[in-house]
Amino acid sequence: MKGWPNGSGRSAQDVPSFPPAPLLAMLKRLLDPCRLVSTLATLLRPLTVAALLVFIAGSVPAEETKGEEAKPEEAQADDTKAEDAEDPVAGHSYHGEVFNEGARQAAYLMGGTGNVHFEATCESDEVQKLIDQGIGQLHGFWYLESERSFRQAAAIDPDCAIAYWGMAMSNRSNEDRARGFIEEAVERKDKASARERRYIESLAEYFKKVEKKDKDYEKKRRQKLMDAYESLCFDYSEDLEAKAFLALSIYENKSKGIEISSYLAADALMNDILDENPLHPVHHFRIHLWDYKKPERALNSAAKCGEAAPAIAHMWHMPGHIYSRLKRYHDAVWQQEASARVDHAHMMRDRVLPDQIHNFAHNNEWLIRNLIHIGRAHDAVDLAKNMISLPRHPKYNTIEKRGSTNYGRMRLMDTLTTFEMWDDLLKLAETPSLEPTDKDDEQVKRLRAVGVAKFETGDVMGGCEVLTELKKRLTDIQAEQAEAKEKAIAKAKEEKKSEDDIKKAGEKAERDFNNRIRPLENAIREQEGLLHRAHGADADALAALSKVNDPLNPAWVPNLQHATGETDKALETLKKRVSANENETAPLARYIELLWKADKKEVAKTQFEALRKISSSVALDVPVFARLAPIAQELGYDSDWRIERSIPDDFGSRPELASLGPFRWAPSQAPGWSLKDHENKTISLSDYTGKPVLVIFYLGHGCLHCAEQLQAFAPKTEEFRKLGIELVAISTDNHEDLKISHDNYGDEGFPFPLVSNHDLDVFQAYRCFDDFEKLTLHGTFLIDAQGLVRWQDISYEPFQNVEFVLKESQRLLAQPVETDADRQVAETETAEE
Repeated sequence: MKGWPNGSGRSAQDVPSFPPAPLLAMLKRLLDPCRLVSTLATLLRPLTVAALLVFIAGSVPAEETKGEEAKPEEAQADDTKAEDAEDPVAGHSYHGEVFNEGARQAAYLMGGTGNVHFEATCESDEVQKLIDQGIGQLHGFWYLESERSFRQAAAIDPDCAIAYWGMAMSNRSNEDRARGFIEEAVERKDKASARERRYIESLAEYFKKVEKKDKDYEKKRRQKLMDAYESLCFDYSEDLEAKAFLALSIYENKSKGIEISSYLAADALMNDILDENPLHPVHHFRIHLWDYKKPERALNSAAKCGEAAPAIAHMWHMPGHIYSRLKRYHDAVWQQEASARVDHAHMMRDRVLPDQIHNFAHNNEWLIRNLIHIGRAHDAVDLAKNMISLPRHPKYNTIEKRGSTNYGRMRLMDTLTTFEMWDDLLKLAETPSLEPTDKDDEQVKRLRAVGVAKFETGDVMGGCEVLTELKKRLTDIQAEQAEAKEKAIAKAKEEKKSEDDIKKAGEKAERDFNNRIRPLENAIREQEGLLHRAHGADADALAALSKVNDPLNPAWVPNLQHATGETDKALETLKKRVSANENETAPLARYIELLWKADKKEVAKTQFEALRKISSSVALDVPVFARLAPIAQELGYDSDWRIERSIPDDFGSRPELASLGPFRWAPSQAPGWSLKDHENKTISLSDYTGKPVLVIFYLGHGCLHCAEQLQAFAPKTEEFRKLGIELVAISTDNHEDLKISHDNYGDEGFPFPLVSNHDLDVFQAYRCFDDFEKLTLHGTFLIDAQGLVRWQDISYEPFQNVEFVLKESQRLLAQPVETDADRQVAETETAEE
């Protein structure tokens, strides 16, 4: 039987948790090909690592590789795989590729992950608690942490088969990894109970590699897994988790073409669980079940979902679906803010990059949408700016991906335009929050918003400049379009296609540009309309703005209709908007304003009373609400006309929001260190106080990938220093070996300090360490002048995109950091609201 998974046939005793034995480590060190490269590098200093590789590859004739009888190609491949498994690249798992990614640091029993119990065959109570924690995290879709919990269980008890099943369940959307994990579970299933074996076998069948899939493959395998869960429910009626996984399967399969035959039957299944365990996290699945069907039926689960697993942010987020669907936006905001706070607390405590967390960006952008609905304009702006300011990473968060940067920028523009905060928009356009981008569609959105803001603040000349730029972009794209059409037609003619096909080829080439052209045409129409309005040509302005899709201010057209004598039509336009956006504050405020202008004061008063009922947290100083001040005064309301909102009876018990975590994410303090360089000189993190430093953790001079990373960063040292950033690299090498890395660079020596952490305590403090296998990992950290970690990458591979780090460092360091004092003020202001 295999040991804790390594794919090599070694037993668990060979690889405990899991440092290689001292002798094996010594042999690996002596025979490591990377070290041979380093030795050659010492002799051939002027050559780069890349050149050395070419030199080595080119100096061994093919004939000389036949030291023994040539092996068949397949056998050679098998040998290579075996060697890779026995001697992985530095930073890679001893146990196979699937263990390279995911959690590499030990789990801890965090509490608050769900009142669940999944009986497992294991050696200790600690392992059972980790299994239960992992099951709760699975139910909360917290896959990063569920994998960590199951991995910790396996590290303690390598033969606990269900731990590997749990790792597979944590990677259901990543079939290759899931398959690797379930194979390990199958290897150990004979030591598991009959019930556990059925869980393992059904998931192994689900992830079985199939070369040829028929069109119904997905439906069939999902139906088969659902049947397996149902069978478990029949035979183990006391197993609430089998019922929970069956309920999840019923809901999830709907999106794969397996319709839910009876929502009430599925609901009854989940209520069967809740009858025995009223705070089971199956509340999560009930919310999903009823979300688009009859959301009011899940109100009891919305009240209890967060309480069922308070440590899991997604469990606080899910009730927001129900409250949003029912237009209860204040309640939705509470849930999503709770989710954000729990996520922020976890990320700051465990030092995880924000966008590594499943659903984090989605929750926060939805929170901003709901903050807009209830009029919390300033909080919406603050949270959107915080999302934009978060560390970016090519894997998790870029302007191209649907992560914090993309969502934050989108919602910031939404907030500023909804509340007509034009001055704020123009100021933020000069900051990293709304900076120009190389992404064409994002830049068009930015130009559109900036142009509108200029017209709205009376800067007609500035608006015209933006309009001119938009027109130039349109002309350039249309020229590209015409050229592409010409080429497509010429190619079709060359291929002797029919007249009809030639025409179609040209039309297709033309259509390919439509997604770039339409937003520009729309923005141009909008700004031309504002230009007409600025010159008093209301009829022309109305004609232009009436053709604009989704105008940045929906009141433009109704106001122009009123100005040109179409008051009834104008009021009907805004009335429809209020109906379509029930319980949203801004549309109602605009309707009241136009009713007052049209001398419909009784109707205006009725609508104002409706606004006051949902007004508890509106920002009275933003233009949309500030313009209501004279109306409120004439109606006899106080200057603060808002009404405090009472909490609904069905909302359940809720903790103080501040107790869950901070409203905004902030970077954590970097652990201090003092280490010695190759000359035995002590270098400390405190030496860099008052200036930023980039810290690279590398796995010794014998790691080829590390050498490549250092070779990539070294020539850019001066570019970093021009930005005020110093560099230092921390190595696993002892002092003698550290000299090799230093000397390998050339006669001038390495351009930034290399220090030794042979004891690995600093590696562990920065989480550049696999706690399960006792292996060091690669790490790159940007630490600012205050000693805060502003950006990081921890991986089995070194981060080598130097240009990205340069650009991201410049962006992050240009932004002020929220201090603890700032955070406390923000918490006080939020609590008062």
